[in-house]
Amino acid sequence: MEIVGNGFLATHLRRLEGRHADTVALAAGVSTTAHTARADFAREAELVAATAARCRATGRRLLFFSTASSAVYRLVDGPGREDGPVVSSNPYGAHKLSLEQRVRAEGVDYLTLRLGHIVGPGQPPHQLVPALVRQILDGEVGVQRWATRDLLGVDDAVTIIDQLLDRDLRAETVNVASGTAVPIDRIVDHLEARLDRRARRRRIDAGEGHVVSVRKLRSYVPVTGTMFGPGYYRRVLDAYLGRKDRG
Repeated sequence: MEIVGNGFLATHLRRLEGRHADTVALAAGVSTTAHTARADFAREAELVAATAARCRATGRRLLFFSTASSAVYRLVDGPGREDGPVVSSNPYGAHKLSLEQRVRAEGVDYLTLRLGHIVGPGQPPHQLVPALVRQILDGEVGVQRWATRDLLGVDDAVTIIDQLLDRDLRAETVNVASGTAVPIDRIVDHLEARLDRRARRRRIDAGEGHVVSVRKLRSYVPVTGTMFGPGYYRRVLDAYLGRKDRG
């Protein structure tokens, strides 16, 4: 597999470089729902178009990473499904949905994966878990009252991606997530317990809850039916903290 990008996800995908020679994984671009810079969005759109054209010319499949976050599923009635309605709730969500549409229109073999909140070593500091850890260690953490997040360990994500590629899927969109929406307060509770710190919680009247459907994922990768559960997010956080300086 050819990997385009050198960031967090691209680095972990390196373990698949010797597999899936017919696939180009586009693991570069905007990686936070708070992003609004039009220039960065435009650069990613150009990269998607160029990579799709190259895949089309060489007969390879494009692996495109989108989002299963509330940026596209927040206002959806019930679990967010790949074949159901999507509603972009911010510029990031609108951008990712437009890129999904562009990939479909490029006339290239593709597999689009809508990712949950991937957690693991090497994450950029602006992403959810590193930011929460930093705030807890600093003594004050901002908590959105109604926010939930679906956490997925990066090692599990790469294993799932490997198995999805093994199925030779084409022209498909699949949610890659645990299927469990965890309130932010519970995530902070667990981080505090493991860090042995207590931070003042600054309540923010914001946030959104959403549940991601993993029915299609389980049909393609049956082992995911036993990988997750109500306590899965705690194992993900423990693995992350096990590789971090706890201060």
